[in-house]
Amino acid sequence: MLNCQCKREAEPSLNYTRRGFRIKDGRLHLAGGIALTVVWSRDLPTPPSSVRVYRDSVGHWYASFVVAATSEHLPETGAVIGIDWGVKETATTTSDTHDLPHAQHGRKAQAKLTRYDRMMARRRPKKGQPASKGYRQAKRLRAKLHKKVARQREDTGRKWAKGVVRDHDAVAVEDFRPKFLAKSTMARKAAGAAISATKRALVEMGRKHGRAVYLVHPAHTTRDCAQCGARTKHALPLSMRTYTCTACGFVSPRDKNSARVMSPSYRWEVPPGPGWSHTRLVLIV
Repeated sequence: MLNCQCKREAEPSLNYTRRGFRIKDGRLHLAGGIALTVVWSRDLPTPPSSVRVYRDSVGHWYASFVVAATSEHLPETGAVIGIDWGVKETATTTSDTHDLPHAQHGRKAQAKLTRYDRMMARRRPKKGQPASKGYRQAKRLRAKLHKKVARQREDTGRKWAKGVVRDHDAVAVEDFRPKFLAKSTMARKAAGAAISATKRALVEMGRKHGRAVYLVHPAHTTRDCAQCGARTKHALPLSMRTYTCTACGFVSPRDKNSARVMSPSYRWEVPPGPGWSHTRLVLIV
């Protein structure tokens, strides 16, 4: 069934269940006698139960298959890691070698995006009139650049997630909620860091390779001391980048302290301070 709610904005997509398609000689055969030549990105591990054929904003067509997930277990390392999300660095970890700096993919493409936006504004058709060839061309160039940036962010996040999962048996990561920064002055930078997509890649990679991934509620993680477990009386403003414990005098970069507080090893080694709750740690894999 064609899912198209708006003829100008929505892209067409078609969904087929098991009886509506088949794969023969490397080609995708759909109901109605439609045979498609497919450029396969990978071999299907198991027979697919359904397929979704859709077109993206650039005009490229894709086929997304639903198959049974298979686990590829990695050898145990005995290491654990805690991860805190941020805007200066996309991810700060308890291991310096696995910190993820802000890649700035969006900023590098901003000049071209601005130029394409201006081209579209100059060539925008009047209401009721069809779009000109120049407007459609500018719109396509803009969509291609957005697609390129999205792929760069996805590639960076997946490569980083693979390294983290490969080197650690257990991963504790902040359960980041995009709405937290959506209305702040750092909304653009948070979106450019693609934190949600990177967290999703980390969870998927952990599930694929049989690693334990914990989602930690972010409440009080910036106030707890990773050294003694004490909690400061007041929340730290975002402008304060250094954490200083008022109980033991421990000093650490703010994000590093939060990452260590989230680490599973912290849960086992440091006695809980006042107000600490075991319900903040949720195993999802």
